Amino acid sequence: MKIYNTLSKSKQEFVPLEPGKVKMYVCGPTVYNLIHIGNARPMIVFDTVRRYMEHKGYEVNYVSNFTDVDDKIIKKAIEEGVDSSVISERYIEECKKDMAAMNIKPATTHPQATNEICGMLDMIGNLIEKGFAYPAADGTVYFRTRKFKEYGKLSHKNLDDLQGGNRSLLVSGEDQKEDPLDFVLWKPKKDGEPYWESPWCNGRPGWHIECSVMSKKYLGDEIDIHAGGEDLIFPHHENEIAQSEAANEREFAKYWMHNAFLNIDGSKMSKSAGNFFTVRDIIAKYDPMVLRFFMLSAHYRSPLNFSSELMDAAKSGYERIVTAAENLKFLMETAADTAMTGAEEELKKTADQFVARFDEAMDDDFNSADALSVIFELVKFINTNADSAKTKTFLHAMYTELQELCDICGLIIERKADILDDEIEQLIADRQAARKAKDFAKADEIRDTLLAKGIVLEDTREGVKWKRA
Repeated sequence: MKIYNTLSKSKQEFVPLEPGKVKMYVCGPTVYNLIHIGNARPMIVFDTVRRYMEHKGYEVNYVSNFTDVDDKIIKKAIEEGVDSSVISERYIEECKKDMAAMNIKPATTHPQATNEICGMLDMIGNLIEKGFAYPAADGTVYFRTRKFKEYGKLSHKNLDDLQGGNRSLLVSGEDQKEDPLDFVLWKPKKDGEPYWESPWCNGRPGWHIECSVMSKKYLGDEIDIHAGGEDLIFPHHENEIAQSEAANEREFAKYWMHNAFLNIDGSKMSKSAGNFFTVRDIIAKYDPMVLRFFMLSAHYRSPLNFSSELMDAAKSGYERIVTAAENLKFLMETAADTAMTGAEEELKKTADQFVARFDEAMDDDFNSADALSVIFELVKFINTNADSAKTKTFLHAMYTELQELCDICGLIIERKADILDDEIEQLIADRQAARKAKDFAKADEIRDTLLAKGIVLEDTREGVKWKRA
């Protein structure tokens, strides 16, 4: 298995720190509103990475945080006249609902920044003792960026170039810095803000220290994989490395994974441009599995463009998979429950090659686009070779293989159970009776009535099937 490591700018063979186990940290959302589809991409991508690791037999300790103290959270709390914890807890719950809808597995641990303040104070104190950090007169604590000699190794930025770009960026209060490149570990409270006591001032943590502390607590000083969106490479992840390695005196993470941006109709998503979509907006129009399928349709390191046309294409692709699965289940209901024939055994061997090719695609830096292509080839193979003459054993084997590959991608191939009311069930039965009596006018009339009620009938070679429009 090879992973593209942002740190080395190359694909590297994955070798875990501990055989059979993977320690993985993924930066989670700041919870001040409903999550948007840009948030959804890393959630889906790295959930799929986790699922594939587990498919390969690894025990994955997967940690993804909620940043629940932030300027945006505080601003919203002030606007609503409530405590900031009311805002963060509300949107943590809403985020979890959206994650469940997209079939994103709960993390092993979902730490919240406000529960980890003691650990942050300990790490900041450690960094001050080692000379990597210093308190300013107003109680702000800064990290001495230049003292960490490897600063810039993740983003591949040069310190001198960074200094040149920062000379004009000093704002009020930052003139206490020893160096313009130093960044905040702890900052004084402002009126109306939540705060915690510290040896330096009553205040709250800077953003970067949160993840260093939560990763250390729940995964240890060294981890296998740290992941997030490419917008986090600098300064967030670069600063995490500096803090963690200065404090712990060892390499922080072996592999750094970053997903590329999501654009909307070729443009950057923003509220001002009117192209800002929450996950809730999209799953009101499409099955959440369509959104998941769409996110996996491109390699995670490639920019992905979101549009109605591409979502409609994703819907069609997902439907092809689900329809193949439904056909198999339909055929199994009446198939002979006997052992596979010799011909079926040969077909099964051919189908097994799709599983191997799927693994080959995912082993190459989790190439989900190629993996989905293999699933489509398996679907075509199933549609060609599954019929009413096949044994239940063979049909079940095909269903199992399809379900296994879709499970790794987090794609649910069984539609949610629909409960038809008595009237609709009777109409379907009446239409079947009319067709049998060759009263096709009545049968068509009943079909139209059902369509008006949102029920679509499909006459297939396996029999009549229905679905919601």
